[in-house]
Amino acid sequence: MRSARLAALLDACCVLLFVVIGRASHTQGETLTGIASTAWPFLAGLAAGWAASRAWRRPAALRPAGVCAWLATVALGMALRVVSGQGTAVAFVAVALAFLGLFLLGWRAVWKLVSR
Repeated sequence: MRSARLAALLDACCVLLFVVIGRASHTQGETLTGIASTAWPFLAGLAAGWAASRAWRRPAALRPAGVCAWLATVALGMALRVVSGQGTAVAFVAVALAFLGLFLLGWRAVWKLVSR
C-alpha cells in the first residue's frame, strides 16, 4: 500500500509539473487558482486511469498502470478541458502526450532499473 501511495504522489507531481511549466511558458502566471483550474482535468484523467488499470496492485509497472495512467490523463484531461470551456489545440495534445508519457512512464522505467 505504501508503494501505491508513493506512485500516486509521483504521478500527481508529474501532472502538476506539466501544468506549472505549461502555464509559465505561456506567461499565465502561477496563481493557485490558475494552476488548479488547469490541473483538475488532467488529475481527474489520472485518477480514472488508475481506477481503470487498478494501478494500486502494481503501481510501478509500465503496463498496465503506467500506460493506462498516461493515456487516460491525456485523453480524459483534454475531453474535460473541452467540456469545461478550456481550449485544446493539436500542438497542445502532442506536447501533453510527449511530456506526460516521458514523465509518467519515465519514473516507472527508472524504478524498474534501480530495483533490479
